[in-house]
Amino acid sequence: MAAAEESDEEFRHRFRAFLAEHHPGRAPRDNAAKLAWTREWLALLYDSGFAGPSWPVQFGGMDLAFSKQVVYQEEYTRARVPRPMGTGLGIVAPTIIKYGTIEQKERWLRPMLRGEKIWVQGYSEPGAGSDLPSLTTSARREGDEYVVNGQKVWTTQGSRGDVIFALVRTGTRASRQSGITYLVIDANAPGVEIRPLRDLTGGHAFSEIFFNDVRVPVADRIGEENEGWPLVRTSLGHERAAGAMNQAANYRRILDELVELLRERDRLTDPLVRDELARLEIQVRVMRLNAARVINEIMTRGEPGPTSSVSRLVITAFEQEIHEFAVDTLGPAGLVAGPPPHAVQRGRWLYGFLRTRASTIGAGTAEIQRNTIAEQVLGLPRDPSMPGR
Repeated sequence: MAAAEESDEEFRHRFRAFLAEHHPGRAPRDNAAKLAWTREWLALLYDSGFAGPSWPVQFGGMDLAFSKQVVYQEEYTRARVPRPMGTGLGIVAPTIIKYGTIEQKERWLRPMLRGEKIWVQGYSEPGAGSDLPSLTTSARREGDEYVVNGQKVWTTQGSRGDVIFALVRTGTRASRQSGITYLVIDANAPGVEIRPLRDLTGGHAFSEIFFNDVRVPVADRIGEENEGWPLVRTSLGHERAAGAMNQAANYRRILDELVELLRERDRLTDPLVRDELARLEIQVRVMRLNAARVINEIMTRGEPGPTSSVSRLVITAFEQEIHEFAVDTLGPAGLVAGPPPHAVQRGRWLYGFLRTRASTIGAGTAEIQRNTIAEQVLGLPRDPSMPGR
């Protein structure tokens, strides 16, 4: 039966059966083995026709209707199977689909969706985080190549990256957003150095990237020179929207698991605990409705629009609040990591608490999201210090 002819529940049954039959099992502990395990799963997903729920069919996606995309994310989260690696699928892929040439789409999209190449972001710099128009990483054109010099920072999964989608300055520094170009850079090219950064959890989820006379073909530029800023807006909008339904489904499960843990520890009789759980329950439901609104915007208008900032702000605040509540409620046991019996669930709530300190910074700070909401949703006066549209 064609996907368009299936009801939502028929699709749910078919997708759930596929996930159960082909489930890859527990992830290996060794990093290299885990990477190979994840890639094998993503290839199987693609080859079986279950990758890219919102992607065009011509590039290997499913092009599902809105309601089926919701079902897809719910079932994928429920199955606990490997997620796509890097940040390419939700950020640069929509940009390539909208602005890339036919050759670029054919060359980049299928390997990205199949997990053959891991794409990572090169936007933020030590002196240009939320104020991206002030970035200084330069790209000087020499014939059919650009020569790139500079530094990027806070690159998620940077140490695993095969390809970097980067913002570079091809105009003068004074040109700000009018002098930015969007380049795709081979992470293994001569002159690229990637250094992992240790975070609060002790892990290396982020990296800094250095470019020293890195040569990039002009054919790997998306859009025109000095006209990358509209592409940035597409990328950032989709970055804020991409994981919305995924995260809504994920935190639905996480909240249910927290309730079960507190039941086991006999904490649900505390009226203050119950009040806080009720508040978190409301927020999870609001998160799902916001995510649905963002996906609907993408499907009807082609862009997530300013509603993506609403969704992003709700999600990041919730991520911090649920882990703060969990650690507080578990007491001293919530501050211990490691194996049982002393650590609760191997310290997952402590790790979550530490990891989500950065939630309100990544993909645009909470302050940036509030500015966008104020100006583009509520119609308040524009902040003159922020770049134009």
